[in-house]
Amino acid sequence: MNFSSIAALREFYAAGGSPVAVARAALDRIAAFADPALFISAVAAGDLLARAANLPPGPLHGIPFVVKDNIDCAGLPTTAACPDFAHIPDEDAPVVARLLAAGALLLGKVNLDQFATGLVGVRSPYGTPRNALLPGHIPGGSSSGSATAVAAGIAVFSLGTDTAGSGRVPAAAQELVGLKPSLGLVPTRGVVPACRSLDCVSIFAHSVADASEVLSVIAGPDPQDPYSRTAPPGGRPSSNRIAVPLAEQLVFDTAGDAARFDAAIARMQELGASIIRVNIAPLLAVARRLYEGAWVAERTEAIRDRVEHKPETLHPVTRAILEGGLSKLTVDAFGDFHAAAQARLHAKNLFAEADALLLPTHPGLPTLAELEAAPIAANSRLGTYTNFVNLCDLAALAVRNGRRADGVPCGVTLVGPAFSEARLAALGAGFVGEVWPKPAPAEDEIALFCIGAHMSGLPLNHQVLRHGGRFIAEGRTTAEYRLFDMGPRPGMLRVAEGGVAILGEVWAIPAASLGPFLAEIPPPLGFTRIRLEDGSTPLGFIAEPVGVAGLPDISALGGWRAHLAAK
Repeated sequence: MNFSSIAALREFYAAGGSPVAVARAALDRIAAFADPALFISAVAAGDLLARAANLPPGPLHGIPFVVKDNIDCAGLPTTAACPDFAHIPDEDAPVVARLLAAGALLLGKVNLDQFATGLVGVRSPYGTPRNALLPGHIPGGSSSGSATAVAAGIAVFSLGTDTAGSGRVPAAAQELVGLKPSLGLVPTRGVVPACRSLDCVSIFAHSVADASEVLSVIAGPDPQDPYSRTAPPGGRPSSNRIAVPLAEQLVFDTAGDAARFDAAIARMQELGASIIRVNIAPLLAVARRLYEGAWVAERTEAIRDRVEHKPETLHPVTRAILEGGLSKLTVDAFGDFHAAAQARLHAKNLFAEADALLLPTHPGLPTLAELEAAPIAANSRLGTYTNFVNLCDLAALAVRNGRRADGVPCGVTLVGPAFSEARLAALGAGFVGEVWPKPAPAEDEIALFCIGAHMSGLPLNHQVLRHGGRFIAEGRTTAEYRLFDMGPRPGMLRVAEGGVAILGEVWAIPAASLGPFLAEIPPPLGFTRIRLEDGSTPLGFIAEPVGVAGLPDISALGGWRAHLAAK
């Protein structure tokens, strides 16, 4: 039975297999892996089989998953890897409730760095989950058990959390996909806070497609969560540019780690991306503040009573970190907040020029022995490229990047602005060689091909957005059109001879909004079906021949953006 993907289990079910058989196989795999540090509380075998026999229909019907034990599951203890903190919640966290309603099969709660404080996976009184690929190396944290359960083939996907990299470092450590959504996109109500203003629920899976499908189930606003946000409409076009840090800003543990990152850059170039070197010094600087200032105090505030009155119940390293938060000054916190605002501005400017920032997920993966020799320093180094992401309100997708010559896995992370998950998924899928479906309008939407000022970031794009438009993808016409400069906008003609291909953007606009939108378009522009090189024929802007007579012909530049850049 294949637990490597959602699609593989769907094939099993289509052939007559049952969720009960999948549940039995999961129990067998848990026993075979034989790691007492993996589960903190597993669903009892009898209960699991009973659940499997009565799963609701849904997009994740019969797909087994596990949950990091700082996320509430009704009837199972929530410990956050602190036995004295253990309590049994009466209801599921919204993120769990959404998965169960979609038919997913919960196997249990798995281990973590206590109170999600750490990137190593060893700070738990319940022991250290085994790295399923390299038992002598750390599993990564704080979502250690979430990564191990998927890498070991016990669960098809899992939920972790991510505040400083906890959904990305374990993915790199065990050759998984780690999806860290935008802040607030997935509700965090029912999650034991680490830094509540920065916390995200993350997803581990073997493929970008699976992680993205799970995200589609769990994302969405929660009216009871003050940090919940709704993704804005629209999207952004591809610039086919990938940002990479300046060479002097990259640090690695070994030459092998450096070589793998160079290979990742080359892979992006093979896929057609142009590489731009960018300065990430402000991002690295604010990352160092995460464990030095205001956000340490925020961690402490989450369990302040325990830190002050029951410190003996905490793991020694966790205790040392959280006790440090008690002495932080409010006056210093504002310095941290201002630095974070400056870093967010730097990131905004960076992503105005690039689709994504390509980073090593970490400088290198330490062995358990190396970590024991320098526990604090090794943990800090693991967060070199992860700690700033949530502080700067960014989305991130970690994917595998091959192995060093000694067999140690490496990973890279694609980072983008908030709510860029779809763009990062397409890039990440291409990087690892997954076939990625082209976005398409929904049944109640009309495809609209924009060639000028209505494109993303240009002066009339607000009209498309106001009518509910959302960006689908860049597109290019067949070579039978000419483009003219009409001043504030272009005009495009279809011609019998001498045509060229014109670059534009495909947007989806609600069918009910199409008429009001078209009413805003002045003559001599009209609408017709535009022929694109991929064979599709969306509606698009076309000019009357009399309206462009005598105007500059800018066809040779291939598009309005190129014309604006050449002015």
